Amino acid sequence: MLGIVLIAGSIAGVWLVVAGARTTEPVYAAAHTLVAGQTVEAGDLVVVDVALGASAGRYLSREPLPGEAVVTRTIRSGELVPADDIVAVATVKTATVVVRTSGDVPASVVPGSVVELWSAPSLGQGEYDAPRILVADVVVAGILDEESVIAGDGMSVEISVPRSDVAGVLDAVAGGDALSIVPTRG
Repeated sequence: MLGIVLIAGSIAGVWLVVAGARTTEPVYAAAHTLVAGQTVEAGDLVVVDVALGASAGRYLSREPLPGEAVVTRTIRSGELVPADDIVAVATVKTATVVVRTSGDVPASVVPGSVVELWSAPSLGQGEYDAPRILVADVVVAGILDEESVIAGDGMSVEISVPRSDVAGVLDAVAGGDALSIVPTRG
């Protein structure tokens, strides 16, 4: 009799473990790459059912998004969306700016890439000072005219920069500085 009770208990235990492992929860994943500073709308997210166990609370569930939600870091297409990486727009400390580069942008630079924005200050007609890093750790939000640009004629790149650096970037653009996007390694 004791043997039957042990076998029944063992079967029930295995059944509970298997049933618990099959428990999934609906959470959001990125429908496409979302870049830091981007406003998130319902079409930017897809619902996926995943087994997360104890870490389920770390990810954005199927609750309504906060009003005017913004991404705080790049989230790749298909990646689960961490709840801490979606915040209200009022708390964002970056701004999106479009710059025109003086030359082509490397092919490795895509939305979500972290790059440096270099500037060679204009000294006058066709003369430039030595280049320097204007802003480091800039996130590329988009390449705006990659298909229509003539090789070597520059490109318009949308970047997300810290608000404290916006004035410097706009000053460089207005001053006619030669701007370059340089991918970071590391």
